[in-house]
Amino acid sequence: MALRPIDNALPTTPIRPKKQPKIAIATQKQPPRTVNDETHVPVPSADVAIDYISSDNLKPMLDPEAKVQSLIEDLGSKNWIKVCESLNDVRRFALHNSSLLFPILGKIVLVVAKTMKNPRSALCKTSIMAASDIFNAFGDKLLDPSTSEAFDGLLIQLLLKASQDKKFVCEEAEKALGLMVGTLTPLPLLQKLRRYVSHSNLRVRAKAAVSLSKCVSKMGLEEMEEFGLKELIEVAADLVNDRLPDARDAARSISTCIYEALTKDEEQKMEVWQNFCHSKLPPIHAISILKIVKP
Repeated sequence: MALRPIDNALPTTPIRPKKQPKIAIATQKQPPRTVNDETHVPVPSADVAIDYISSDNLKPMLDPEAKVQSLIEDLGSKNWIKVCESLNDVRRFALHNSSLLFPILGKIVLVVAKTMKNPRSALCKTSIMAASDIFNAFGDKLLDPSTSEAFDGLLIQLLLKASQDKKFVCEEAEKALGLMVGTLTPLPLLQKLRRYVSHSNLRVRAKAAVSLSKCVSKMGLEEMEEFGLKELIEVAADLVNDRLPDARDAARSISTCIYEALTKDEEQKMEVWQNFCHSKLPPIHAISILKIVKP
């Protein structure tokens, strides 16, 4: 009987190669590329440090008349570092050459408010610092018809930034709101703040309430009456049971200011105050106000 070749006796099984252990190789930094024997400088990374310059350290520009011509265009740059530099130029104009900035103030305020919406914290804080310098430089001019609408957008952005969690942005926005109250006439500013003390965001509501109460503290009885004593005490009554303590404190401050102005020349202070509260408010709200403000 013919024998089969031994190679065909059994099927062969291929030998699987052993896995080689993985070796982590540290990535080496590549040396800077050279172009024409000159070192190529890389583009600054997104986390490049930005210096926040105080107003006292902002010096005048050498040629402000030429610089103001390109200011709006520079503020619209896609390079965020250039925008930061342009915002500091806005601050220089406000501090040293406000007359050159005034003809385009409405456009500038719109851009500053828009920049506050940027998620990059450096841009946001620099724009808030610009707003502070604008308040100091222009005051009530921001309430002129040509800039009033732009100011409304700036105001809500400051309230939103003062309400957020980033501490250094929040603190800068609160500082700007304080300067706003200190530099603008109380009555027209109060009329603008009024809409925000009933905002759906409880933090915005509280920040608006604090600014509103500071406005009221600067007003006399005549100004309060011009705004509306009934509306003012209603604002306080709405805030007195708010969820946030800042809003409740503002309610107490507003109520106290009204009480002091209303009873300043009165002998029967308690009687005048009670009659006022009961005549302007529903009974349950009147009781709440009378509990927090006592002669």
